Amino acid sequence: MDTNMELHKPMFAPPVAESIGPTAPPASMFDNMPGYEGTVAGGGGFLPPPMPTFPAAQPEPALDQPQWNIPSISENTARDALLLFVKSKCCYSSAPAKDGVITNMEAFNTYRYRLDTFTESRSTEWSHEPYTGQTVDAYAQQPPGPWDIPAKTPQFFLDDKQFIKVPYTSSVKVSCGKHYFCTKVCWVCNGSCYRHGNDRCTHCSGRGRENCSSCHGQGSRQCDICNGKQQLLVYIKLTVKWTNNSDAYVVEQLSGLRVENLSKVSGKELFRDTQYMVYPLSGFPDTSVVSASQRLVSEHQGKYMQTSRILQQRQIIELIPITKVTYTWKGKSNIYFVYGNEFKVDADDYPATCCCTVM
Repeated sequence: MDTNMELHKPMFAPPVAESIGPTAPPASMFDNMPGYEGTVAGGGGFLPPPMPTFPAAQPEPALDQPQWNIPSISENTARDALLLFVKSKCCYSSAPAKDGVITNMEAFNTYRYRLDTFTESRSTEWSHEPYTGQTVDAYAQQPPGPWDIPAKTPQFFLDDKQFIKVPYTSSVKVSCGKHYFCTKVCWVCNGSCYRHGNDRCTHCSGRGRENCSSCHGQGSRQCDICNGKQQLLVYIKLTVKWTNNSDAYVVEQLSGLRVENLSKVSGKELFRDTQYMVYPLSGFPDTSVVSASQRLVSEHQGKYMQTSRILQQRQIIELIPITKVTYTWKGKSNIYFVYGNEFKVDADDYPATCCCTVM
């Protein structure tokens, strides 16, 4: 066998991963801060609030209940609502809405109960950023506890989030270095240096590797962690999160209107109770609303007090008007629903849904 030919045989190398720098500092870089011993990079869940040192404010009894009567809409309002609905449909004829004879209008009491619990939760994690001269205060004194750090509370019942550097936890660490060698396997020859037989790969000039595009052919790139500064400021980051936790209950109604339609409309507010913590309802004429209030108040206070601090609760009862309208047109009986303060219409069996003609 020709030994020269043996020497020139292509040698295929297994694919080699692109050389890149680390994407996060090593865990050993983070100090063990008093009061934050369990803090890790990436966070470790929400921290339960401390027990109050003073008795929590007790909920106050709800105000006297108003009248729960439902108003009825007029025949003109029902007809105008249907006309507006038909006008929004490109191929609906307005004839049934204009000329149909309304034979019956039936109102339904439908209540929606909603409980909102506005909470504040806190979590901590080690974080870092390139050091450019920021304040370094680690071990200057004991850092305050995560629930002792003041934060600006937003408007109640609106979600929000705030990030705070925990005082006396910031220190400077030497990073990995300014640049990393950065090449990757040639995609043409797969690192073998040859294309076919004894032909050297022209794409990588027979090296088997090529410089990556991010380093512009220089063979190295800037460190992603320190942005080339070679120093990192590491600190404990406190995340304060305010959340409006809301649950609703809609009384089952027998009108025939789909319940999911009611989520798109508002109702007449009959009752509102806002306190630090609310009492379950009592004395409401629909017992299912009373039961829903008792269940949700108990669930919210038991659930959210474990991992967060309850700042405020409110319970609201809306009356959502629903009117079932029966009308005749061309000798046939049809129905539609008018519902919500917006007088929305549901008319699945509208008798003239296409007025288009083919010329």
